[in-house]
Amino acid sequence: MSSTRNPASSAAPLPDRFDVCGVTPDGAAWLASAGTYPRSTLTLWEERPTAPVVLPCGTAFDIVNVPAVLGRRMLDRLWDEGPGSGPVAVHRGRTLLFSAPGTAQRLPSLLEWEAGESGGSGRVDAIPPLLCHGVGDAVTVPALSPVAQLTSRWLVAPDTRHPWLPGPEILVWAAVRAARTAASAAVRISIFPPADQDAKVYDVSRRR
Repeated sequence: MSSTRNPASSAAPLPDRFDVCGVTPDGAAWLASAGTYPRSTLTLWEERPTAPVVLPCGTAFDIVNVPAVLGRRMLDRLWDEGPGSGPVAVHRGRTLLFSAPGTAQRLPSLLEWEAGESGGSGRVDAIPPLLCHGVGDAVTVPALSPVAQLTSRWLVAPDTRHPWLPGPEILVWAAVRAARTAASAAVRISIFPPADQDAKVYDVSRRR
């Protein structure tokens, strides 16, 4: 896939749940289906809705684990210019992008291919290493209900039993676009005061 091609014919509107905690019952059922004992997971959540849970990857979803700032830039690209995203969480300063099963296996090779296609332009070199979690891996997902501490929370909460999940091609496209945004921000560092720069990078209140 070309890095300059928009994966959607028109921009998708931002979801009402963007950057808002809270998982619907159908979303909880989908998350629980990733585990060996989904009923036990749902029972745990009924008793402790504020408890995070470790779930295996590779069946219901894979996870692409990226630095927080890159993750938010990728989300901007996915919602402003692309098809949107699946569920997205933040855990301990990292952004967890829920993706289609098989993404973890294919994404690294697609990034290598994109690097070759870019001809040394630096677009892919600017992307920090992406951690891909697939078959044999497990991740901690945030609690179903909002909690006071923000080290683990949902940015785009699961709300259906059959969520659309981006594949590796879409995520490579978003990562390349996010890297371009980062390069543009770096050029503006000498123009704007540091306070403005920090606000542009970290303030996502405009999405709430």
